[in-house]
Amino acid sequence: MGARPLAVPENFRAKEFAGAGHPLSESVLSAACAELGVGRPALWAVMTVETKGCGFLPDRRPQMLFERHVFDRLTGGRHSAEAPDISNPAPGGYGAGGAHQYERLAKAMPFDREAALESASWGLGQVMGFNADDAGYASAGNMVAAMCDSEDAQFQAMLAFIVRNGLAGCLQAADWAGFAARYNGKDFRKNGYGAKLALAHARFSTGPLPSLDVRAAQLCLAYLGYAPGAVDGWFGANTQKALIRFQKIQGLEETGRVDAAILATLRKAAAPAA
Repeated sequence: MGARPLAVPENFRAKEFAGAGHPLSESVLSAACAELGVGRPALWAVMTVETKGCGFLPDRRPQMLFERHVFDRLTGGRHSAEAPDISNPAPGGYGAGGAHQYERLAKAMPFDREAALESASWGLGQVMGFNADDAGYASAGNMVAAMCDSEDAQFQAMLAFIVRNGLAGCLQAADWAGFAARYNGKDFRKNGYGAKLALAHARFSTGPLPSLDVRAAQLCLAYLGYAPGAVDGWFGANTQKALIRFQKIQGLEETGRVDAAILATLRKAAAPAA
């Protein structure tokens, strides 16, 4: 069968903060385990609790949560009277996740772009923009630009923050309360971060780990609008249905399996326009 043009849905469009969106790689994950002296379950636990294990939205923008109380603090409350929804000394007011958080960010940026970027948590590890220095970047803007390109950059920012703040020992000892107290802040108990991390770690320690190949296929399918369900590295019914639909539209054999050939085809189809 001759090669056919790769079909891309009409709604596949670039947006601000949408970058290449490359998935997490084996080399970066392996190097992090060696550097921290921990097994993969510990790192998967952190990623799963922070972002459910995926650093990008289906529109190729990094996962992000805008914190109005941080913006209020960083700007001295100058904009709280006119825009209390995005500048407020009280935490909260998040609304829906995903694209809505970028709407909130867009409202804050005209007041002070860098402060707005510093007031959000970004990527796989949800590193706060004001922690860019600890994550290895000169500014929040530089950090965000790198995170738009790949989950590897997002993951390495998280890794740098963990190393800079001496949290490797907590991961090695599975001291999840100690890790959460320093990684998630003083309200970690209120939000149950320690318990969530412990539960995720136990799950990953006793069962199979997410597949990076399946995650990559899911992410590509999500970018292309095929709705594979959660990008979590588990090959379930939703992922299989989405993959078969992709194969059918492309005129490929409908195997419903992720292998090297179909992964390469997915990556090509999902590659952003030059």
